[in-house]
Amino acid sequence: MLRLENLSKSFGRTGVFRASLELEAGEILALLGASGSGKTTLLNLVAGLLRPDAGRVYLAGEDVTEWTPERRGLAYVFQDLALWPHLSALEHLLLVTKKPDRKAALELLGRVGLAGLEARRPHQLSGGQKQRVALARALAARPRMLLLDEPYSALDPVLREELRLEVATLLRSEGIGALHVTHDPDEALTVADRVAIMEHGRIVQVGPPAEVYARPQSLAAARAFGRLNLLPVEVRGGRVHIDGAAWPVEGVEEGPGLLAFRYEELRPSPEGCPARVLAMAGGRGERLCRVALGAQEAIVRLEARVGEVVRLAPIRPLRVFPPG
Repeated sequence: MLRLENLSKSFGRTGVFRASLELEAGEILALLGASGSGKTTLLNLVAGLLRPDAGRVYLAGEDVTEWTPERRGLAYVFQDLALWPHLSALEHLLLVTKKPDRKAALELLGRVGLAGLEARRPHQLSGGQKQRVALARALAARPRMLLLDEPYSALDPVLREELRLEVATLLRSEGIGALHVTHDPDEALTVADRVAIMEHGRIVQVGPPAEVYARPQSLAAARAFGRLNLLPVEVRGGRVHIDGAAWPVEGVEEGPGLLAFRYEELRPSPEGCPARVLAMAGGRGERLCRVALGAQEAIVRLEARVGEVVRLAPIRPLRVFPPG
């Protein structure tokens, strides 16, 4: 459906640099990365709001690099929603359709949870309801694909989780693909079929969210999902030695590096490294403990008491990234 080939747009040190990506019809792909990593710039290049310095944009096999935004047949849900204050929810939908159909518009408002609210203007709607109007307006235009720029960032956590699941379900039922910009790893894990990690304007890894989370190929990809410990280590013969325990690692065979592991990647084991529990905290149905591993500290998912010593070992070979 969408293919990007070596797409670049420079604003000096920031921008997008040689980005290549493919999105299948009906697929939801999340662009995940820190602020300033180039996610929104890439979205604007796809939309036609920016012209690339180099590279090509293809939609359904056609080169649309020089096409205007309206000719591309895409719909964009902006971070600030960009609703028109003088129009009702229903009028937002009728305005963007080539042949306005009141019945079809009302049905669409019902599918996004706005039945009975068609006469309300933006100032009469809650944050979640405004979000639904923006989504319905985008879908009313019958787009080839949806572009979403951090659409839930202004919502409270409960509503954010509820709405992103609803939207993903609706898009899949309609067979509409989406390129979804977010800096929230939970959002990427929840709604996306695949995720593309961006750092300094470059796409550094693409894959299913759970796969990228479990096996990041770069430090940027590892950091993008959070829940990460980074410990300076010295690798000898493909192993790191921590307080008498030798753990197999990947990525660096010899020399210094950063040992990267998620909170859940260490488990109690009789052959493990002794770890003293320094503090603990609960959250999201799990207990997290800050533990001393040799001369360093880490956060692990663990049922233990403060002061207790638990032997911990990795559930699989951990990743070491080169320093710096």
